Amino acid sequence: MPSDKEVQHVETPRMDRVPSDSPKSTPIDTIHGDEALKIMAASHDGNDTWDAHEEKKLVRKIDLRLMPILCVTYGIQYADKAMLAQAALFGLREDLHLNNGNRFVFSSAIFYLGFIVGAYPAIMMAQRWPIERVAASITFIWGIIVMGSAACKSYQAFYAQRFFLGLIEAGVGPMFMLVVGGWYKKDEQAFRMGAWFSCTGYVSIISPLINYGLGHITGGSLNPWQYMYVFAGAMTTLWSVVILFVMPPDPIRAKGLSDRERYIAVARMRSNNAGVRNKHLKKSHIIDALTDIRFGLAFCIVFLMFFANGPNSTMSAIIVNSYGFSTLNSLLLVTPAGLVSGTIELGVCYLAYRFKNIRVYLFVICVCLTMTSCLLLWQLPRSATAGLLVAITFLPSFGGAYAIMLGLQIANTAGYTKRSVTSSGLFMAWCFGNFTGPLLFKKEDAPVYGPGFRVVVAGCASAVVLIIVYRFVCMWENKRRDHSGTVEAFDNAYNDDLTDRMNKQFRYIL
Repeated sequence: MPSDKEVQHVETPRMDRVPSDSPKSTPIDTIHGDEALKIMAASHDGNDTWDAHEEKKLVRKIDLRLMPILCVTYGIQYADKAMLAQAALFGLREDLHLNNGNRFVFSSAIFYLGFIVGAYPAIMMAQRWPIERVAASITFIWGIIVMGSAACKSYQAFYAQRFFLGLIEAGVGPMFMLVVGGWYKKDEQAFRMGAWFSCTGYVSIISPLINYGLGHITGGSLNPWQYMYVFAGAMTTLWSVVILFVMPPDPIRAKGLSDRERYIAVARMRSNNAGVRNKHLKKSHIIDALTDIRFGLAFCIVFLMFFANGPNSTMSAIIVNSYGFSTLNSLLLVTPAGLVSGTIELGVCYLAYRFKNIRVYLFVICVCLTMTSCLLLWQLPRSATAGLLVAITFLPSFGGAYAIMLGLQIANTAGYTKRSVTSSGLFMAWCFGNFTGPLLFKKEDAPVYGPGFRVVVAGCASAVVLIIVYRFVCMWENKRRDHSGTVEAFDNAYNDDLTDRMNKQFRYIL
């Protein structure tokens, strides 16, 4: 049994397109350091160089094996969560007596209370145990809960179902942030983060069409909204099996990689200065995360921005229905918003991938589109149907800003425990914003919902100001480190004891 102090020596990897006179021998702790060190110590064969073509081929292989799992899973999660707005048009509110007062909007908000409770425990489990097993277990259980929605006979039972659905789903997004951070370099992460997050938009095209068909079911012992939940829950449960056997969790344990591919997959992550994976929970990282001004700003930005998800995910179909459209047409008229949302989310992340230091500017553009949509929905007369529908279509543009924020957070955080804490922290901010958003849109304010849109616009404007502050904080810290004489380097790339604040060789992206 090796001691805690056992140290092996391996040569620091380098690509042959990056000149280096000779490999550098670096002492590494293969017990408490990042698990990537163990792979490098075991796999190193003296050939520590690779070319751009070899790396590109490997990245393509990773994309084909990993991204479909992340995309489908996150799309299913969003569809199951957002089905509430569609089911509401097919008798859910009447059958469960959700039309009284603000019961319906609270049925949306309570999901996020469960999410807040479950976020940190889920991400800690994912750090401690194999992430693919945790993800598969979560997906299986939430599928069962979704199917159980059809059995609810009262709003109280439905509240309990929504709470536990949020509790179980809480770990999916934060886990996926860690997975992307473990497989991809900083300049690759934004586009991959946007790829799986954009499925919240694209699934909003498919889900209403499926539910449109289910809404035509008139026979049988169930109401249309119950068929929606049974079908969605069954599909989710089946998908959990795929996750368990197919999902590649990280370069260290993924199946289907040769020794050479695994070595390159791990060694190329050195440029992140953030490590790959570590099972040890480190209290110093938790304290570092909670006292980091960048994380504090990111938390507030996400919270304020997601007031807009109240009218977007929970109320959009109902708002369209209030304009005089039929139930089925209301469902179909919100599908273009899914196409626009998914395209914006994927498009801005691709631009962030192609061009350096424009992420904050892309964020501002996305949030301003949502602000403009809210102003139109608030101020346009109800007779201006075309303008109102255009505003509904571009309302979810803030999703692109959130995808950018996820990429910024994971790229600007080093230390596996700190990344776990900040990833789940951003999703908690997402929860607080989503919890607040639906409560702003009260039944008595229909169809204009002026007070609700007023708060959403103010929240978006505040988020724009704070993201600009975030950019200047990162710029200032980079310049301070440059002026101190410490240049950007990667000597501590696999030292998981160092966070981004501790490692002065780390540089923040903008």
